Amino acid sequence: MRIFNFSAGPAVLPEKALQQAASELVEYGDAGMSVMEMSHRSKSYEDIHNAAIELIRELLNVPPNYKILLLQGGASQQFAMIPMNLSKNGKADFVITGEWATRAYKEASLVLDAKIIASSEAQKFAVIPDVTGISPDADYVHICSNNTICGTRFTSFPDTGNIPLVADMSSGILSEVFDVSKFGLIYAGAQKNIGPAGVTVVIIREDLLENNKKIPSFFKYKTHADAGSMSNTPPTYAIYMTKLCLEWLKSQGGVAGIQKINEAKAKILYDFLDNSSLFKGIADKSHRSLMNVPFTTGDDAKDKQFVKEAAAAGFANLGGHRLVGGLRASIYNAMPTQGVQALVDFMKKFEQ
Repeated sequence: MRIFNFSAGPAVLPEKALQQAASELVEYGDAGMSVMEMSHRSKSYEDIHNAAIELIRELLNVPPNYKILLLQGGASQQFAMIPMNLSKNGKADFVITGEWATRAYKEASLVLDAKIIASSEAQKFAVIPDVTGISPDADYVHICSNNTICGTRFTSFPDTGNIPLVADMSSGILSEVFDVSKFGLIYAGAQKNIGPAGVTVVIIREDLLENNKKIPSFFKYKTHADAGSMSNTPPTYAIYMTKLCLEWLKSQGGVAGIQKINEAKAKILYDFLDNSSLFKGIADKSHRSLMNVPFTTGDDAKDKQFVKEAAAAGFANLGGHRLVGGLRASIYNAMPTQGVQALVDFMKKFEQ
């Protein structure tokens, strides 16, 4: 029996996509073999690969002057690839809103002059800070659009003018509508809201592809763009699963359709937290994430008891991140509304 999985990643996947993958595991279509066995140069796989890219373009309304890359190495590898590729003046600005933005800043500091222009560390990352003082000669401005650990998100994005805005969207991409054209580069690890672990999506404006710096060719975006994300063997099965998940998302009304569902799901949980006598939300109300909801009883022993009893009742992975403790429910696209309602019903019983 499937349980409700509230993991922050790898995370819940659409059951329909899993069922289709199961039915095609041994033999995909008339190929006579599994996708896992296919050559990435075969017609069967190339069709899967290209369909996944086109679905991303369609679902996010990606303009034609952007390339969509399917890479490996996770968002963590992008922390280094971005400054290596985008550095011209050797400077970049960073908005620090949590652990992952901090890691991106530290990695970039090894490559260029990285400057923190805004931070909510003093508020324990419970809010999104105002973004001002952008350096006029910065090569890019970096943000993390949704913060999995602290449960905050940008509800509007900073205007960086002619300076490219770069966003780590690993845990928020495809959950709500936004304008891709406001960004120079977007990147996201798949294992939260796109598909299974193993794929990293990069959406990059074409004018940022040109790079004459002496960096290894495999770390140049242009290398992957020119090769259609197949300069080496891609994570073929993970891309196949991503395609299935994107097809499911399209069937839900696309990003606009799933946004309405996500807002309703989040409201169920936040409304309970706002009126609970035991559980309290952590993020500031004006910056709450739709995807990651950290909360606590205020007592470490009670938090641990809740995690234990919830797991026994069929609610998995409700412990907070190891850096902050507490509790957290990640309610990505594939988490059904009934899962969130069932969790709230269980929380009410625990509270009583």
